[in-house]
Amino acid sequence: MIGKLTGTLLEKNPPQVLVDCHGVGYEVQVPMSTFYNLPGLGDKISLLTHFIVREDAQLLYGFATPQERQTFRELIKVSGVGPRMALSLLSGMGIDDLVQAIALQEVARLVKVPGIGKKTAERLLLELKGKLGDAVVGTAGAQVKSDAQSDILQALLALGYSDKEAAISLKALPADVGVSDGIKLALKALAK
Repeated sequence: MIGKLTGTLLEKNPPQVLVDCHGVGYEVQVPMSTFYNLPGLGDKISLLTHFIVREDAQLLYGFATPQERQTFRELIKVSGVGPRMALSLLSGMGIDDLVQAIALQEVARLVKVPGIGKKTAERLLLELKGKLGDAVVGTAGAQVKSDAQSDILQALLALGYSDKEAAISLKALPADVGVSDGIKLALKALAK
């Protein structure tokens, strides 16, 4: 019903914002990835939205990009994952990281997000396998290109690098690099 809001940003109370649209104030729940990129109070804002009507509430969720909104919609289709948990996932890891974790079937990366237990993480991996990458068209670097790159990524994560650092260093590697050479090159890149 409500697909987009454009108005003036009146309040920012994580994870909620208040947007004034011609005299009507809409309370909108947003993931932290959107929240951190919001303009200052009193500035114009435009959010893509997802409207949920329940018996006891009408809830509006806002997103900065179409990819965030589409990922949110795919997440809430998973049984046992509601809007609050979907926002937590989008706040806890970027879309690229989420797509990569699902493609590589990595339970450990999903469990790091607050509120996501092992069983929920396994259900997400099972139900979203092959769906999320297609749903989030235009997400760069979401798919790992080879087994060697998967091994390199696992090695970097085991060494304590964050998902984001490991993914960035992986993108800089040649496509046909071997595991040992790839790890060396990635560590050199991360040391800079």
